[in-house]
Amino acid sequence: MKDGMDEKLRVLGVEIADMTMEEALELVERLLTAEPVRATCIYYANAHALNLACDDANFRGVLRQANYVFGDGTGIRWASRMLYGHPPKDNVNGTDFTPRLFERTAGRGFRYYLLGNTPDRIERAAEYAEQEFPGWTLAGYHHGYLNGEEEHAAVVSEINDARPHLLLVGMGNPIQEYWIAANRRRLMVPVCMGIGGLFDYWSGDLTRAPSWVRRLGHEWVHLLLRQPRKFQRYVAGNPKFLARVTASRVGAPRNAYMSQTLH
Repeated sequence: MKDGMDEKLRVLGVEIADMTMEEALELVERLLTAEPVRATCIYYANAHALNLACDDANFRGVLRQANYVFGDGTGIRWASRMLYGHPPKDNVNGTDFTPRLFERTAGRGFRYYLLGNTPDRIERAAEYAEQEFPGWTLAGYHHGYLNGEEEHAAVVSEINDARPHLLLVGMGNPIQEYWIAANRRRLMVPVCMGIGGLFDYWSGDLTRAPSWVRRLGHEWVHLLLRQPRKFQRYVAGNPKFLARVTASRVGAPRNAYMSQTLH
């Protein structure tokens, strides 16, 4: 059987790992115990992230250097249909993926560290995670408002001293990806994931859309109603994203998958 781990979709110059949620969980479960320990970088790309990558060549380069980029949300589903004639295998978004990973691998001695958001929110997020995922150990947490190289280096040292298997960085796009990319060679953590607004949910400041809304792929509308400041991102950004995908169809491959192996 073909190994789903090397299947990917190319959307606006970024390779998206095309996996089911189960395949992605199996992959990360293996990476948590990989030897020798070196930071595997995992990002989640939605329409907004890919718009940013189109506007910023440096950010596009950061996404390209990731070990795995998972497709997050309706925009990736639209793009895959437009470019390849069918949707991706699954919507592997960090908000759903992370709790499922914790539940799947509970009780095996794994440790995690949380980095990002405000001091108050990250503390509440850490309290939530400790209660919700007792099968893992909270190794530590730190807010995301870091200033100067010394402070960044101190946080990296703190993370390494805490010996987590998983580092969750929630600073929003593109800051979290830039931070992981800049520090990946210093981080002694098997898996580093940029997880966007996950800590807002864990802190209680945001609630998920009803499951039926998520199944329809309209959670972005739910978020927009609760965070009107993101009007430009969704209402203007989604049409821009679709226009860019349409333009990229010229000369695009008709087969769904590239043959080369992911990084």
